[in-house]
Amino acid sequence: MISSRTMRTFILGLFTALLSATVAAQYVKYPTPGVPRLPNGSVNANAPAPKTPAGRPDFSGLWLGAASIPDPACIGKPGCVGQEPIPIQALHIGFTSLDQLVKAQAGGLDTMTLLPYQPWAAEVSRRRTAFNRGVGPADNGANIDPHARCMPPNYPRAWALPQHRRIVQTSDRLVVLHEFNASYRQIFTDGRPLPEDPTPSFQGYSSGRWQGDTLVVETIGLRDDWLDLAGSPITAAARVTERISRPRFGRLDVEVTVNDPKAYTKPWTVRLDQSIVVDTELIDDNCLENEQSVKRMIGSGQ
Repeated sequence: MISSRTMRTFILGLFTALLSATVAAQYVKYPTPGVPRLPNGSVNANAPAPKTPAGRPDFSGLWLGAASIPDPACIGKPGCVGQEPIPIQALHIGFTSLDQLVKAQAGGLDTMTLLPYQPWAAEVSRRRTAFNRGVGPADNGANIDPHARCMPPNYPRAWALPQHRRIVQTSDRLVVLHEFNASYRQIFTDGRPLPEDPTPSFQGYSSGRWQGDTLVVETIGLRDDWLDLAGSPITAAARVTERISRPRFGRLDVEVTVNDPKAYTKPWTVRLDQSIVVDTELIDDNCLENEQSVKRMIGSGQ
């Protein structure tokens, strides 16, 4: 179960830099060229998706998780002044609706049933969630989210975080620029094979191929890491398959399958769809700048 304390811990770790950076950001309000508009000036999100000169779907643009919800700490509290909306899968990557979150908060849904955890992975997730709820130890930092320590997120997790992502598509790769710590990811589309014995890295190694208008991306070589605030693990044994398509201008469909036999009893699939964001730009979100949270979290319980 995920409590409001968990949400506040999440917000503390992820939003402080985002909110402070917004004040000084440049190009926060700047018109995006080439955007299809309705007569009232709003974005025509249902317009056809753009194409590259080669006739492929063009995924270029600024994106944010589509399944965003209000600040969970304010759910059911009229007058509550909350933080920015966050994608629901940031809380647990297996969530598909706000109703599930509400049930989990009320004790009516065991989040351990959302994914096919191996027994050890379920126990690890329980310990991490207990710490986030304030009812378990930090275990010398082992139960603290690496993202709260300002470590880069993996993909798929990064698709569900509240920072923007800009995709730059070229003839031989997609470059994904992420606001968090000014990080990046490359997805190669030049036909190169995946490495045979990769050194684990935060983003892993990604190679994509086109199946019609869908880009199928295979990723290996990830580090042992967290997939969400609930502490769902992913290991270096994982193979992640993303199926990315753009059915219309304002939407990027992202279907993610995780095959990690070390942490899960079978492969599982989630949707981490994205919505277009226009008339703004990426801003600095440097997590380590004046970071004070981790030492307080460790001090809250060993």
